[in-house]
Amino acid sequence: MSLLIKPQPLATEFDRLFGRMFDAPVAQRWVPAMDLTEAEDHYLLRADLPGLSEDDIALELEHGTLTISGERKAEHEEDEKGWHRIERSYGSFSRTLTLPEGVDADAVTAEFDRGVLNVRIPKPEQVKPRRIEVKPSNGKAPALEGTAEEK
Repeated sequence: MSLLIKPQPLATEFDRLFGRMFDAPVAQRWVPAMDLTEAEDHYLLRADLPGLSEDDIALELEHGTLTISGERKAEHEEDEKGWHRIERSYGSFSRTLTLPEGVDADAVTAEFDRGVLNVRIPKPEQVKPRRIEVKPSNGKAPALEGTAEEK
């Protein structure tokens, strides 16, 4: 038994190849990439926000939860004539991070440089046990409230 493979016209092969490369992307919500790293005394959250300005970004810290939100607007108009292929994602986004208990909200800082948001989150101070000094008594037992001391 032999298998006969029919040659395809060159135009059909190009259509097939470019069809695979340029299939319409699945519509997806834009979710910026973020890194969270730990240093000795702080955490550093870095978010890639290309095409945004600091006015496009909102940071909120409430009840130990840090929320970064914003919107990247589309740069094309729907009624433009001609061929369009839009692959860059755009739209609203919101990312939430639960912070360790005890983080001082007033000490959190944020900087935006060349499309990268850097949020510095100081680590909370460790709660240390408090040592209580035991003093010798003066020989009298403390009076209990509601009872009379005898003299």
